[in-house]
Amino acid sequence: MVEDGREVADITFRPVDEQTIMIEHTFVSEELRGQKIGDQLVKAVVDLARKEGKKIVPACSFALVQFKRHKDYQDVWQRGEKE
Repeated sequence: MVEDGREVADITFRPVDEQTIMIEHTFVSEELRGQKIGDQLVKAVVDLARKEGKKIVPACSFALVQFKRHKDYQDVWQRGEKE
C-alpha cells in the first residue's frame, strides 16, 4: 500500500517451488498499526495460496503468529520441523 508517495504497508512473498509460497516479510507503518492491515495482508496471501492449490511457509514472525492464531489457515500451512 502506498499513500502520499510512500509505502505504508507491504507483504513480501515468493515461490519456494511449484507447490509452496514463503511469506518473508510483513510491514505496516506506525500510523496504520492496530487496524488489522497486517492481518488482511496475510489473509490475501492465504486466499491466493488456496486459489492456486499451494502451501505457505510463514517465515516472517508476524505471519507465523497469524498462522498460529487462525486455525482456518491450517490447510495451507507448510509446517517445518520446528512448528
